[in-house]
Amino acid sequence: MIGLVYGTPAEISEYLIPHPTIRKISFTGSTRVGKHLAALAGQHMKKATMELGGHAPVLIFDDADLDAAAKELAAAKFRNAGQVCIAPTRFLIQQGVYDAFVEKFTAEVNKLVVGNGLEDGVTMGPMVLGRSVDAIEAFVEDAIAAGAKLTTGGQRLAGNGNFFAPTVLRDVPLSARAMSEEPFGPVALLRPFKDYDEAIAEANRLPYGLAAYAYSRNIATVNALGRDVESGMLTINHIGFGLPETPFGGVKDSGHGTEGGSEAIEAYLETRFVTVAGR
Repeated sequence: MIGLVYGTPAEISEYLIPHPTIRKISFTGSTRVGKHLAALAGQHMKKATMELGGHAPVLIFDDADLDAAAKELAAAKFRNAGQVCIAPTRFLIQQGVYDAFVEKFTAEVNKLVVGNGLEDGVTMGPMVLGRSVDAIEAFVEDAIAAGAKLTTGGQRLAGNGNFFAPTVLRDVPLSARAMSEEPFGPVALLRPFKDYDEAIAEANRLPYGLAAYAYSRNIATVNALGRDVESGMLTINHIGFGLPETPFGGVKDSGHGTEGGSEAIEAYLETRFVTVAGR
């Protein structure tokens, strides 16, 4: 049975979480709200699964299949107009293939058709709210002011609805707000890196650790990424998230626990020990 409760979120949470009928809390949303709910759950010793915000890094190495990477990542980045917690966000590309990847990725993004998602041929719809468009516009303007270069998009689209053009920014400096704050919209941020250590340092720089992406043909690099990237999920050389049978969750400020796979059921179980002496 599912019960839907409507009203002021804070009032509902502050009533339901302490209530003795509630034994387990699962939340998907922002890190700020998630921390508040997790703290409230902790006060009442309730189990909690938190799937919170992210800022997914993408690592493209100089031995990657650039055509596959550009095509797959363009689709993943702009799915649901970028309003996806695991959307690729910070694209870190090794210097030797940086210009080539920027060109290929921009070409793939330019193939997207924005409009009413119920119409044939449309591949990207609107943003959820008007203020979401305002936020993305502010992120783009800030990045350009900081020195980023626009390769495509960058503006609202005319007409009714909350539409913003699929946007690619290259040479984005770390000082740009979007490099540290989750943009949650149709904006891809691209910047080069020199070597593996620099890429890992940037991938792990933020307190988030939900999802990460990587492309490399070098097996040593692939094995090292699984050890070094601080994220709850990492997909290499394909897009492999969100399958029902696989774990789905983050680490650090992106939360704890998983909403997928057989591991997800563990948070809903209680381990008990019973011992009986036969006499």
